[in-house]
Formats: sequence, structure tokens, C-alpha cells
Amino acid sequence: MRLPTFLFSASLAACSAIAADPAAPSAAAPAAETAPATSPLYAMTFTRLDGTTMPGTELAGKTVLFVNVASKCGYTPQYEGLQALYEAHRDKGLVVVGQPCNQFMGQEPGSSEDIASFCKMNYGVTFPLLEKADVNGKDRNALYTWLVGSEAGGDKNIKWNFEKFVVSPAGEVVARFEPKVAPQDPSLVAAITAHLPK
Repeated sequence: MRLPTFLFSASLAACSAIAADPAAPSAAAPAAETAPATSPLYAMTFTRLDGTTMPGTELAGKTVLFVNVASKCGYTPQYEGLQALYEAHRDKGLVVVGQPCNQFMGQEPGSSEDIASFCKMNYGVTFPLLEKADVNGKDRNALYTWLVGSEAGGDKNIKWNFEKFVVSPAGEVVARFEPKVAPQDPSLVAAITAHLPK
């Protein structure tokens, strides 16, 4: 499998220009750390990059960090931090889920195989990556319709690659963070650790 070669410099300029004035992260009050079967998340069915099915019920009772990702963005090195965050808290109930998307200046143009190879070989990614999908517009997938439409989501479009949503073990969206917030940013880490399964 041929690994695509990407140049980050032009993409970094584009990322920085569009995300220069991001909104502050928003967070809802912590919910009870239970996992009701009624959460819309658990009724969804996802398809991983390798074509296998991931039922939403696999996320029940876990803290989930959803991130729309891309391989040619200036924020792409955040993959390293996302993997480190996953490894640090996986045994405590955290799951990081990457949602590849090509809607932002075509910065995720590759096939599923290209994306999987790039992430594994360059950043050692082991957390789940879903098949490529739209996160804005009329073809926005069900996951991002739910994330954006939540109270914490604020009904605001995804601005750019690497926006982040924290979902509690109760299956509720509790925080949203702008793309420039790094995986090790104290505010993001605090939102995750505050909602780890009890």
C-alpha cells in the first residue's frame, strides 16, 4: 500500500487563517455518570475505515472524545496528542473516535486505506477511525447532526478540522472545543477527566 506524501505548510496557513478567531469552548453542566439506553448515540451504527461495523452500544458507559480529522491540515500533528490522550485514559474508560472529513479545503482526499496507513505509520494511531463523511451541510452524518445539535454543540457549524466534542458516560454531549485546542490542553483534559466513568 502506497503511503501518500503530504505537505503541511500551505495547509497550516489555511488552518490558521480560518481558525484565527475561534469561539470559546462551551460546556454543559456534568450529567449523572450513567448510560441510559435512550441516548441517540447508542442507537447509531458506525462504519470503521476498514469497513467493519461499530455499533453505538460499544460506547455506552464510556467517555468519548469525537474529533473530525484530516491528513493534510496544519493541525494534523494533533494526532500524536490524541493517541497519547487515548493511551493515558483508555483504561479509565476513554475512547477517542476520529471522523475523517474532506470538507475543509480538501484536506482529507485519500481513500480509507490511505487514511488508515497515514495515521498508523506517522502517528501510531490505534483509536477508532470512522469512514469519511460530511460534518456540515445537507449531507452531514447522523453523528455530527447530533453533536452539533446538542446544547454544548450550540447548533453551530464545524469551523475546521480537529474540532472536539466530549461525550459523557451518560451519552450526553458535555463540551465542545475549537480546533486549535490541543489534546493536552488543560481545559480539554479537565473536561474529559471530570466525566470519566465512576
